Amino acid sequence: MKPIAEMTMEELAAYACDALEKEGIETVLSGGCCVELYSQGRYTSDDIDLVDRFNGGHRRIREVMERLGFREYEMKRYFVHEETKYFIEFPRGPLGVGDAPVNEIARRETCTGTLRLLTPTDCIKDRLAAYYHWDDIQALMQAVWVAEANSFDLDELGTWSEREGASDKFSRFLSHITRKNS
Repeated sequence: MKPIAEMTMEELAAYACDALEKEGIETVLSGGCCVELYSQGRYTSDDIDLVDRFNGGHRRIREVMERLGFREYEMKRYFVHEETKYFIEFPRGPLGVGDAPVNEIARRETCTGTLRLLTPTDCIKDRLAAYYHWDDIQALMQAVWVAEANSFDLDELGTWSEREGASDKFSRFLSHITRKNS
């Protein structure tokens, strides 16, 4: 097994994801690290957000993380390891984007295991939700970067945006995509 000190963010996330899966805890990468992977590094993050899809229990997560050499840090749900700059957070589930559940999970194989993560479409939704509800312009740009680098379902994004009550803001997202791709 590759030493934790030598693991990339993606490899470390896959390593933790696989270890948790073996204990019946299904986690999915979301947040900034998902953006980092899909934007090909235009955005970077030091925290790995693994959402417990079915709320399997923090005690069980802590046991697995401790076996991997992580220790829980102050706020519970954050885990650190002395050999890496990355820390792993477990935001509360269930897994969703805005008011919509996530039904499809993407997978990426690494030398340390299988990483389960949001699809590019759901990653864009995740970032757009922050823009729609909190006017987070940085999140809008992250959504644009993911859209520029990946195939995604534009119709699904439009329908979801309408349900979120954000058709005007969705138009702004589209104007950034159009401008970048023309």
